[in-house]
Amino acid sequence: MEAAKEEEISVEDEAVDNNVFKDCSKIAFYRRQKQQLSQKSTYQALLDSVITDKGSTKFQVINEATKVPLLAEVYGIEGNIFRLKINEETPLKPRYEVPDVLTSEPSTVRLLSCSRDTGSLVLADEKGNLKCHITANPFKVDLVSEEEVVMSINLLGQLYFEHLQIPLKQRTTKENEEDASADTSQQNQEDLGLWEEKFRKFVDVKVNGPTSIGLDFSLHGFEHLYGIPQHAESHQLKNTSDGDAYRLYNLDVYGYKIQDKKGIYGSVPYLLAHKQGRTLGIFWLNSSETLVEINTEPQAKRDPVAAKQEVSPRTDVHWMSESGIIDVFLLTGPTPTDVFKQYSSLTGTQAMPPLFSLGYHQCRWNYEDEQDVKAVDAGFDKHDIPYDVIWLDIEHTEGKRYFTWDKKRFPNPQRMQELLRDKKRKLVVISDPHIKVDPDYSLYAKAKEQGFFVRTHEGGDFEGVCWPGLSCYLDFTNPEVRKWYSSLFAFSVYQGSTDILYIWNDMNEPSVFRGPEQTMQKNAIHHGNWEHRELHNIYGFYQQMSTAEGLIQRSKGKERPFVLTRSFFAGSQKYGAVWTGDNRAKWSYLKISIPMLLTLNVTGISFCGADVGGFIGNPEAELIVRWYQAGAYQPFFRGHAAIKTKRREPWLFGEEHTRLIREAIRERYALLPYWYSLFYRAHVASEPIMRPLWVEFPNELETFGVEDEYILGSALLVHPVTEPKATVVDVFLPGPNEVWYDSKTFAHWEGARTVKIPVALDTIPVFQRGGSIVPTKTRIGNSTGWMTDFPYGLRVALSSKGSAVGELYLDDGHSFQYLHQKQFLHRNFSFSSGVLTNRW
Repeated sequence: MEAAKEEEISVEDEAVDNNVFKDCSKIAFYRRQKQQLSQKSTYQALLDSVITDKGSTKFQVINEATKVPLLAEVYGIEGNIFRLKINEETPLKPRYEVPDVLTSEPSTVRLLSCSRDTGSLVLADEKGNLKCHITANPFKVDLVSEEEVVMSINLLGQLYFEHLQIPLKQRTTKENEEDASADTSQQNQEDLGLWEEKFRKFVDVKVNGPTSIGLDFSLHGFEHLYGIPQHAESHQLKNTSDGDAYRLYNLDVYGYKIQDKKGIYGSVPYLLAHKQGRTLGIFWLNSSETLVEINTEPQAKRDPVAAKQEVSPRTDVHWMSESGIIDVFLLTGPTPTDVFKQYSSLTGTQAMPPLFSLGYHQCRWNYEDEQDVKAVDAGFDKHDIPYDVIWLDIEHTEGKRYFTWDKKRFPNPQRMQELLRDKKRKLVVISDPHIKVDPDYSLYAKAKEQGFFVRTHEGGDFEGVCWPGLSCYLDFTNPEVRKWYSSLFAFSVYQGSTDILYIWNDMNEPSVFRGPEQTMQKNAIHHGNWEHRELHNIYGFYQQMSTAEGLIQRSKGKERPFVLTRSFFAGSQKYGAVWTGDNRAKWSYLKISIPMLLTLNVTGISFCGADVGGFIGNPEAELIVRWYQAGAYQPFFRGHAAIKTKRREPWLFGEEHTRLIREAIRERYALLPYWYSLFYRAHVASEPIMRPLWVEFPNELETFGVEDEYILGSALLVHPVTEPKATVVDVFLPGPNEVWYDSKTFAHWEGARTVKIPVALDTIPVFQRGGSIVPTKTRIGNSTGWMTDFPYGLRVALSSKGSAVGELYLDDGHSFQYLHQKQFLHRNFSFSSGVLTNRW
């Protein structure tokens, strides 16, 4: 034990081989569901059991083979949302239902029974536009909008529900005999991972046996699906073959593979389907390991008779989760904007960030000491490059003990922060969820004394290896732990911290070196006696929640927090920013960052970015210039690099490349009023900031697969250069009635065409949409804090009719007074007939 505590932990402990992570064939509940579903056992709804009250309609669903009843509940929710819950009617003990993700219990609307007999039941909202058609045998639900079936549930008969079982040790002889007759062999039990599941050297013991669930959704007329981050994959979801499902399981995958459906740091179990005329959403509220299969086929392939008719595609989506209940929200749109609002009404909107956090952030693992921080800070001023925040990674602490400072390297952290404050800049430091096992470390001693760590299934504190060596993991699912952790950010408790210090939550998947798939054993025990398997994907969500609350509390509720998290879940947008994790300094990672960020934006998380330059490796000068140019037009803008990389501050690549990086960063600062206004729209109106073209042009088929360019808000189309030695890029300018202006030359083109744009290394292809007004700053300061009183400008791009509109949102940039005292300025601009007007 002592040896483990003092063992030297290095980056090699994180940078493990890819075979440490499972593919679908190694996941027992996937194998079980695929095997069982091939046998076509069916479920039947017992519609004579229907109970209707003001909030919901309930009925039994029974498996024809097992005869064990499930309870189905259908809810109508305000804003054209349906909710379907399926649970065991009488489980041995409660099954896990995800708490804290929904902002409140959704407001229900009464569903009226339009028609009912033993074979079917039709429920409708009061307007009658949306109907839910339930068929009894086999059990199926059709979602009907204006007499068109847009979605069918269980059309393929993939409803699957494994019931909790009495632990083997507690069974009577008779029960064991019955179980033995139902399950043919010990070998079969092992292969299907019923009571224990083996992977490499690890054994996952399942006290209540297998508990997985699954359900299929058929989307009629749809072939373009998006969402379910986080994967290093295309924006449009691809068809999955057997054994190649999209996996949602938060994992620390250092230098992850690209074009890969394996799960990485975060999980949002929410997808959108889009076609001309309608957008739908499916939000599968489950925090256990989840797999999603997708299959799109044209109608003709399924039905030869229809081949001569107009081809109408259908996409089938099959959700499978290891545990919990089926709790799914069906967002009926009909427009992309409607779906965004429906989803945010459930999980919340993007937090309004402090203005400084929209500037440029400079980070590396690690800035060595106070002198290093001072020198880097001065370097930006010397080279006339604006920046707002410098970051400190794990080496700033005393032996990886969070909330401490290395006394040799950072002997006077408050003085260091005062020097930054004088420059109107901020500091971000890291705080991970693992706590070093050290009785002399007060944080560890207090958490242990109060029982605040995750436990093993035997009852002791769970111990795993991470950066400090042997560590325990705070149980953020416990409200008391969150409350205590929040209190640690008080200035009187966090010695050396000031009000310009903000927080970065890393390694919170949680990352456990040498653990199964570099994470925590699934049978570890959390608050409420829940197993880790039930809530794995919301562990990091809870840490960011607690951190954000701590930063708010330290200011007595006055100041907005800034918290970056690596691990996230649905609803993480309420607490701050996320990024795409440990990417590589390669062109392919620059390119994949665009679809990755687009996917996060359409699933509610607008404040996101990728490490500029690539975290792992050493980028050549051309790549880092192109990455700065791309990052300047993405919501979260941070340069970051790993511990063994060469130094890469913006001025270390030669004078010409320094100039190009400076120009890119300065353009970011010039557009800060536009960025801030976009964040306001995301905060109050649920509008994504970095939008795929299909969101702005939902009826133009050509936009549905575009992922190498995007629109910031509704006004700026950005096409980053992501290929080396590029001299020309093909830019698709959407909209047959649109005019697009080159933001530098003011050359213009009509829309609905692809234009070849010559590019030199100083070219960032950005186009302003005709009919838009973009607010800017006409002078650039060394940081956002210096620019408060600098003049504003308006970039007016006229439509073909000679008019334009835009808006500007302003507040103090840091407090909650915009919310509590309504202290803000919101102006709408319009230009028409040669006259510019503005109104409140």
